Amino acid sequence: MAYEIVRQFPKDMIFKEVGPLISLYQPTHRSSPDNKQDPIVFKNLLRVIEKSLEQLPNDDAVHSIMKSLHEIKEDEDFWMHTLDGIAVFASSNKCIVYNLQIPVKEYAVVADRFHITPLIKAFQSVEEYQLLGLSRENFSLYQGNRYGFEEMKIHPDTPRTMKEVLGSELSGPYLSHGSYGGAGSPTMYHGHGDVKQEIDKDTEKYFRYVDSFVFEKYSKKTKRPLILVALKEYHSEFRKISNNPYLLEKGIHKSIESFDKDELLEKARSLIEAINKEKLQKVVESFAGAEAESLGSSDLARVIKAASEGRVETILIEEDIVLPGKIDFETGKVRVGDNDDPEFDDILDDLAELVISNGGDVFVLDKDEMPGDTGVAAIFRYS
Repeated sequence: MAYEIVRQFPKDMIFKEVGPLISLYQPTHRSSPDNKQDPIVFKNLLRVIEKSLEQLPNDDAVHSIMKSLHEIKEDEDFWMHTLDGIAVFASSNKCIVYNLQIPVKEYAVVADRFHITPLIKAFQSVEEYQLLGLSRENFSLYQGNRYGFEEMKIHPDTPRTMKEVLGSELSGPYLSHGSYGGAGSPTMYHGHGDVKQEIDKDTEKYFRYVDSFVFEKYSKKTKRPLILVALKEYHSEFRKISNNPYLLEKGIHKSIESFDKDELLEKARSLIEAINKEKLQKVVESFAGAEAESLGSSDLARVIKAASEGRVETILIEEDIVLPGKIDFETGKVRVGDNDDPEFDDILDDLAELVISNGGDVFVLDKDEMPGDTGVAAIFRYS
């Protein structure tokens, strides 16, 4: 296979490959019959690429690039498993493809650098998460995104219930008191305070096991947000002992068994969307504070100068604005050009790459989310 499907951004090749470099974005569809049109759209975008490449003298590089892209075009299995959009980056040495969970606008360009701002937009939001369904008796784990979720396969030999986990350590008082109304229901017990204390100790031991297991086997590897789904009283008990940094502060206060799938999906999706919105709001508020202290600016020339000197900590870029041209990363000078010329792409996109390469953060926002009207806003590092 002449191309590779990747999941992590950014990839090293984005900053290391030399031109000509191909960047192609396309909205796609998850199911038939809508996805039948996707290869046709891709073929039309390839014509744009080919027309631009005709201006270049290096036939060997052009042939190598187009070979990878034509393989994608002809791969029927690839087009049957797309999501909501694709991003394709190709050089004479390598071709990578991102399957995206958000739609993107059609865009195809040949330039000296890859066009990365739509990809930044796709990866700046939390899209995938995990759900932990928890009671005092057992737990379950699910993998989800905005479209749905499914239960994760845990090895059958893994202890799951409190009895399996604690074994001989399970207290006598607990064994004589069961839960009623299903696994998600609270344990019912009667009698003296020492009985409750023993049960609470068992619960704490069990919750510690669940917390450690989920973190070590899943959260630590995936780094995805973890949403706790449990009765309200279990939230405070579990959070009190949890050491999982990916556990979200807000959770869902009902037993997971009491939900139908659509209702649970909607609640999880609302939590994730709120996280994304809050994150961007905090960045915009940070810019307002920095600008008031002369540590931020929306003046493009000033921002480019600061970025070329490695002084930009965070930059906000307006989505869908394209300023044809390029930035000389060595001098910080700007050359205005034409998108049809394979030497030029987008000044704002170059600015995003420059900030990332110097260890800064880049966020791509909708027009109505942006502070100011210049299409750019930067927070500078302390001098």
